[in-house]
Amino acid sequence: MQYDKAVTNRLKRIEGQLRGVINMMEQGKSCEDIVTQLSATRSGIDRSIGLIVGSNLEQCLHEQIENGEPTGDVVKEAVNLLVRSR
Repeated sequence: MQYDKAVTNRLKRIEGQLRGVINMMEQGKSCEDIVTQLSATRSGIDRSIGLIVGSNLEQCLHEQIENGEPTGDVVKEAVNLLVRSR
């Protein structure tokens, strides 16, 4: 599967956020500030998962339709991936 450059860039930003959280912990920042940043990181990861699963679903559906194959299993698999990610 080809991954969109925007998703890769999003994950690199999340990586930077996590490094920032570690620095905050090393500096003794407040629990509230750290949890706020971790929540922002988690939201970014959740959005990335959605983008990746959605893109994969779209690609798989196109292939299934082109091959005249049923699409129900592909949709179920995508939903299961999203459920498992939580």
